[in-house]
Amino acid sequence: MKQVKFRSVLLLLLIVLLGLGLALFCLRYTFRGEAWASFSANGHAYTDGVVRTGQVLDRNGTVLYDGPSGVYHEDSALRQATLHAVGDQLGNISTSALEAFQSRLIGFDPLTGTLSGGHKVYLTIDADLSRTAWEALDGRKGVAAVYNYQTGDILCMVSNPSFDPADPPEISDDDSDYEGVYLNRLLSGLYTPGSVFKVVTTAAALEQLPGVEERTFTCDGSVTIGDQVITCPYAHGEMDLSDAFARSCNGVYAQLAVELGADVLQDYARQAGLLEGFSVSGIPTVSGLFTAGSGGDLGWSGVGQYEDMVNPCAMLALMGSIASDDRAATPRLLYRETGVLGLPAAIPAKEKRAAVFTAETRQTLRDMMAHNVQETYGQSRFGDLAVCAKSGTAEVSDGAPHAWFVGFVDDNTLPLAFVVVVEHGGSGSDVAGSVAAQLLEQAQS
Repeated sequence: MKQVKFRSVLLLLLIVLLGLGLALFCLRYTFRGEAWASFSANGHAYTDGVVRTGQVLDRNGTVLYDGPSGVYHEDSALRQATLHAVGDQLGNISTSALEAFQSRLIGFDPLTGTLSGGHKVYLTIDADLSRTAWEALDGRKGVAAVYNYQTGDILCMVSNPSFDPADPPEISDDDSDYEGVYLNRLLSGLYTPGSVFKVVTTAAALEQLPGVEERTFTCDGSVTIGDQVITCPYAHGEMDLSDAFARSCNGVYAQLAVELGADVLQDYARQAGLLEGFSVSGIPTVSGLFTAGSGGDLGWSGVGQYEDMVNPCAMLALMGSIASDDRAATPRLLYRETGVLGLPAAIPAKEKRAAVFTAETRQTLRDMMAHNVQETYGQSRFGDLAVCAKSGTAEVSDGAPHAWFVGFVDDNTLPLAFVVVVEHGGSGSDVAGSVAAQLLEQAQS
C-alpha cells in the first residue's frame, strides 16, 4: 500500500513538473519564438545564411529585394543607390534592412511559425529619389539624405561608394575605390563639420551673449587667438552677425567661441544632438565628438574644425528640429509591414525629439539660413522653394576639404530637411549644394 502511494505521489510530481515545463516552454515560445526563428540555422528562413523569406520594398511599393528568389530590382543604378538601405546577401552591411529587420522579414507567427512565407517590409525611402541622389554624387564618396521632419520618414539615404548587390565585385582590403563601402555613411559616418557647425555656435551666441545681433564685427582676413592665427579666405570687412554667418567668417566665429567658453559650446553641441547617437527604427547612429580645448584650439572648434566630428544623420535631425515649430520627428527607416494576407503588422510609434534651443532662437536661425540662400548661395538654384541652408568646407588632413550642405525647406506643405557631404569635394556651396538642389527639385515633383 505504501509502495502504491509513493508511486502515485511520484507520478503526480512528474505531472506537475511536466505541466510547469510545458508552461515555461509556451511562455518562452511566445516571447522568444521570434528570436529562435531568426536564428541563422533555421532552414525555413535562410539559405546559406541569406534570408529567403519576405520582401523589401520602398514606400511606393517598388520591390527592392525578393527573399524567396533572392533577386534584387532589375535596375542596376537603383540597386546601387539603395544598397545601404536594403543590404547585400552576405550581410556585410549591418545597418541594412536585410540585417536589421531580419525578424520582420521572416514574419514569425506563434500559430504558424515561419511557414507563412515571410512579410513585406516597406522602407520609408523613395527609390527614384535615391537614384537621383546616387547619380548626383557622380561616383564621389559621401552621403546624401532627405527626411520629412514632420513624419520622420527618411526619403533618401544614399551612401557612396556603393556596388551592385546583384553582381558584387571582388573587393580587396587595399582597394581605395571601395574604402568604407560597407559603411552606411549617414548612420555610421563621422566627419569634420567645418562651417555647418557655425549653426551651433550661432545658437549659443544668440542665447548667451545679449545684444550680439546688434554688434558690428570687423574681419581683416585673419585674427590671432593665443598663439594661433585663424584665417578667412579673404577680408570680409564690417558686418553684423547675420552677414558673418552668411559669409562664414572664421575670424568672427573663433572670437565668439572664445567669448562663449568651452563649456558653453560643448553644452550647445550636446543640446543640438551632435554628441550622442540615437536610434533610427532600431538601428543605432554613432556619437559625435567635441573637444573644445582653449585659446586658438577653442576658436577653431567654434568654426567647426580642430577635433570636431559630426554624424550626418545627427546633423539631419538638427536641421529638422530647427525647421519645426515644436518637436521634430526622429528620423525613421521602417515605413510599414504586412503579412501574407496583406494585413498590417505592428510598427513602432513615430517618435518626437525635444526641440533644440528656444523658439525665438530657432526662428532667428531660420531667418539667417534663408538669408544665406538669398544672399550667398543663390535662390535661383532652388526655384520658388523656401530653402534655408548652411554650407561647410571642412579642412581635413588627407586631401581636399569635405564639402557640406545642410538645411531644410521652410514650408509645412513640403517639410523636408537634407544633408549632403561630398568627401574631398572642395566648396560646400558649389559641390554639395548642387547635389542638394537636384534632390529638392526631384522631391517636389
